[in-house]
Amino acid sequence: MKRVVAQVAEPFRRRETGVADVLPGEAATLRAAEATLRGEQRGVRGLWPFLGPAFIAAVAYIDPGNFATNIAGGAKYGYLLLWVVLSANLMAMLVQTLSAKLGIATGKNLPETCRDHFPKPVSIALWVQAEGIAMATDLAEVIGAALGLHLLFGLPLFPAGLLAGAGAFGILALQRYGFRRLEAAIAAMVGVIVVAFAFQVILAKPDAVEVARHLVIPGFQGSESVLLAVGILGATVMPHVVYLHSALTQNRIAGRNEEEKRRIQRFERIDVVIAMTIAGAVNIAMLAIAAAVFFGIGISSIEDAYSNFEIELGSGAAILFGIALLASGFSSSSVGTMAGQVVMQGFIRRRIPLFLRRAITLLPALVILGIGVDPSRSLVISQVVLSFGIPFALIPLVIFTSRRSLMGSLVNSRLTAGAAWVIASLIIALNMFLLYETFVAS
Repeated sequence: MKRVVAQVAEPFRRRETGVADVLPGEAATLRAAEATLRGEQRGVRGLWPFLGPAFIAAVAYIDPGNFATNIAGGAKYGYLLLWVVLSANLMAMLVQTLSAKLGIATGKNLPETCRDHFPKPVSIALWVQAEGIAMATDLAEVIGAALGLHLLFGLPLFPAGLLAGAGAFGILALQRYGFRRLEAAIAAMVGVIVVAFAFQVILAKPDAVEVARHLVIPGFQGSESVLLAVGILGATVMPHVVYLHSALTQNRIAGRNEEEKRRIQRFERIDVVIAMTIAGAVNIAMLAIAAAVFFGIGISSIEDAYSNFEIELGSGAAILFGIALLASGFSSSSVGTMAGQVVMQGFIRRRIPLFLRRAITLLPALVILGIGVDPSRSLVISQVVLSFGIPFALIPLVIFTSRRSLMGSLVNSRLTAGAAWVIASLIIALNMFLLYETFVAS
């Protein structure tokens, strides 16, 4: 059997001639997918082969930056901003669904589509800014993983950063064994985070009535709460994962006609709903736990949160928090590097060895850890930098998914297109406000 090595921007696809030219584990998945498309498998068995891409994308929604903003929100304003977390998650569901749909409908990812439809100078400019975003992404993820190692094992931050980079590269190495192994590893990391925060909810005992009330009743408490809400919402939709999700679905299971593409899209929509619901539940749990344990204490950093978990709930809660942070950093850093490969290959048709890309994007994080910059502050700044890239991913995504000539029967309906433009405009406007408050008003 011919074996091929998986590339991030070129996943395994179902072939017209069968599945004999893919790795054994992938052949089983693709055979199961074909059986589902023929109507031979239904229910959970029919859905199973299509699950995975959204779980990789969802990692960006529970990255170390989310830890920082959610803990700050709960510690300073209690349960007040839970509705912001819920709203942001619902918006992210639509954005990731559009990204997945673009890959299914066109067989191309978002950077490739931009390259095909924009002038070359525009594509190069988009690539340059996307590379900057990739570095800012890796900055947050590596620092988060390094903090996890530092808090759990007492490692100095610089060597912890080196280990974090090596761990993320180890996860990425699973690609050579097929996309299912990589998806399983990422899903396992997400599972670790879910279990850790589930136990923390049991220990912290957040007020269920207050949680329910603030999930549905909007509210603010002065201008600072508005700014923090903007940070939570603006940092939710990460540009790198918008690029990546379209690549994860573009050739994974390729529809041979419009009917098959519509069926694949329905399954991928379920994938997005499940994965993003899990990510949203984790974010809600983070903020609710912080509200129950830290409200009024004055937590200013992730290190403070770890120390106060130990004081308020015991060493077990602190260890769970550190493990969740470590899993978040490892998995999200891997996803960020994958996105970087997609961006370069898509915008400029170039690809560099994964090890080299890993080293380049790791360098800024190691510099910051090496010179002793406050890691929690660096996390916040990285989220601000990421906000610059959101319009460059969201606007093309909505434009392309609204074109029937590109999308065929999967083109956005008027309602979907309208909702997407409203969400894109809101996210962009709020991020512009965040940047203004950060660099001008202050």
